[in-house]
Amino acid sequence: MSEIEKLSVALAADMVAEVRAAVAGGDYASVSEAVSDALRDWSIRRRVEKLETPELTRLVLEGIESGPGLDADEVFAELRAQFGKPPG
Repeated sequence: MSEIEKLSVALAADMVAEVRAAVAGGDYASVSEAVSDALRDWSIRRRVEKLETPELTRLVLEGIESGPGLDADEVFAELRAQFGKPPG
C-alpha cells in the first residue's frame, strides 16, 4: 500500500456540493475516496494526452487486429436479458 499524505485543497462551492452529493448518494464512502477517484482519472488523462501520434496509431491498430467488433445493440440486449432493464 502506498504512503498516505494529507493534502489540503480549496474547491469552488459547486465542486464541493458535487463531491458531497456523490458521497451522500452512496457513490463513494468518503470525500477522500471521491477526490482520489477524480485524481486517478486526471492522471490517466494526462498520460493519454502525452502519447505521441505513432503510439496512438499503434494502439488503434492493436485494437483493430484483436478481432472483429461486436454490435452494441446485440451486446446491450444480451445484458438486459441477463441482468434486467436498468432503472430510469
